[in-house]
Amino acid sequence: MVTAAPTLPRAPAVRHLGPNWYASVMGTAIVATAGAGLPVPRPLCTAVWALSALLLAALLAARALHWVHHRDQARAHLMDPATAPFYGCLAMALLAVGGGALAVGRDWIGIGAAVALDVVLFTAGTAVGLAAAVTVPYLMAVRHRVEPRQATPVWLLPLVAPMVSAALGPSLVPYLPAGQARTTLLLACVALFGLSLLATLLMLPLVFARLITTGPLPLALTPTLFLVLGPLGQSTTAVGNFADHAPGVVPAPYSEGFDVLAVLYGVPVMGFALLWLGLATAHGVRARRQGMRFAMTWWAFTFPVGTCVTGAESLARHTGLVVYDGLAAVLYAVLVTAWLTATVCTARGLRTGALLAGPGPARLSGALPAGPRPARPAPRSETGRTRSGAGR
Repeated sequence: MVTAAPTLPRAPAVRHLGPNWYASVMGTAIVATAGAGLPVPRPLCTAVWALSALLLAALLAARALHWVHHRDQARAHLMDPATAPFYGCLAMALLAVGGGALAVGRDWIGIGAAVALDVVLFTAGTAVGLAAAVTVPYLMAVRHRVEPRQATPVWLLPLVAPMVSAALGPSLVPYLPAGQARTTLLLACVALFGLSLLATLLMLPLVFARLITTGPLPLALTPTLFLVLGPLGQSTTAVGNFADHAPGVVPAPYSEGFDVLAVLYGVPVMGFALLWLGLATAHGVRARRQGMRFAMTWWAFTFPVGTCVTGAESLARHTGLVVYDGLAAVLYAVLVTAWLTATVCTARGLRTGALLAGPGPARLSGALPAGPRPARPAPRSETGRTRSGAGR
């Protein structure tokens, strides 16, 4: 008698668990690392980092189940232009937890384990980030069917991931052998900085043009406007970290140049970040008044703001201006408030099962505003007149 082999459970709870959930790991980790540069109790920062590490482990396991048992849904996510960009969040979650291990986690796990963990997560995160930065735009061009009016800040996610590598990589420089290894890593981070910055400069005009010409984003997508702060704050953090670790790694003229770059680049970019923060906040207040409810997009209020905190901390170090210390403290208060709100609402959604349920009739990610599409203009003949005879 032949007995059928037991089948693994289908894990229905993770069928609709998308890559956007990694944003909760990013938002939690940045609370810890940004707090390390402020007078925040060190054990509290370490505890928050430990929570982010646990969240990362849980999500990696859940997403593995998703790919094993719901491969059709996983492929659908890759083929969806509204969901595919969130694969950049996987890279940034790995990088954020790894960087946090070296910044605050070493207080509990020791410096040796922290360096080893950061090396593994930095390497994996950078590889995934580079893959996402190439693959997602390629799919959008070749397989996805997108229109200019569908552009959202979510499109920036795979392009920002290499910037996170650029900002966190310099922290590993002192733990490498002196000479070629240190210089190679530092300049590789500079290359990642340039890659991400130029790609962002190509994509951001599409997002801004869509916002101005088509109108506000759908309510559920309004929080994603804060994603634009990510490349701004993270690039300011990156140039500051280049300047911190360049002495003794690159020749003196270049190390001094990094000091200059940290200020001459960071100050104007932080100014633009504050402008965008005001614009995004105004849109958020409007959306809330119109009935915007909690969605996982609310995690966009956390990590991007956290990068502005670390960027302001960097400017405080390199300019010596107290105003940047004050700015970092104010932004950190905003970050903690946003993180607590998103955490409580996410926990409530998990308890009720609402966040893991299938999508409703209206898609919340990448959907166009409700309402009829504008009518297409009548085709024109070679003489310039419409075929219906209009325009005579």
